[in-house]
Amino acid sequence: MPGPTAHRSTRLNDARDMLRVRPGELSVFARAVRFAFAGGVVAGVYLLVTLGLSRGAGLPFQLALVLGFATALMTHFTLQRFFVWAHHEEFALPLQTQAGRYLAISLTQYGVTAAVTATVPNALHVSTDLVYVAVTAIITVVNFTLFRTRVFHPDSKAASATADADL
Repeated sequence: MPGPTAHRSTRLNDARDMLRVRPGELSVFARAVRFAFAGGVVAGVYLLVTLGLSRGAGLPFQLALVLGFATALMTHFTLQRFFVWAHHEEFALPLQTQAGRYLAISLTQYGVTAAVTATVPNALHVSTDLVYVAVTAIITVVNFTLFRTRVFHPDSKAASATADADL
């Protein structure tokens, strides 16, 4: 009968299996965990840069906010490209195209959030904070899907070649 160490080893292997699709490739769940972690890091960067520049360096808050947002945006793109969506295969899109799509998604996200939080709370007689949290949750799922399928996806030819090599 296997001892407690063997049972722990099996659980560890089960957890690893849940996080990997094939050797070297992360599952959607594992990428979602990385996506959430990256989001937390970026939130910290955004707050630290904005507050550091406004309170620590004495810049006007609105200027610090723009610089904090720009820094957070660059940090987020970098983490998405090199941590969340890193592949053994090549990306399907070159860096410039990824950056353009990423920026378009980010600006759309900002516009949608601003429009929804400016109109929906009064129309539904609910708190702006509630609407903001709801729209942020929805946009997070949409962004994860768009990043996975339209911005940071692997080149299907390279993925096929890697899959064939694994057989």
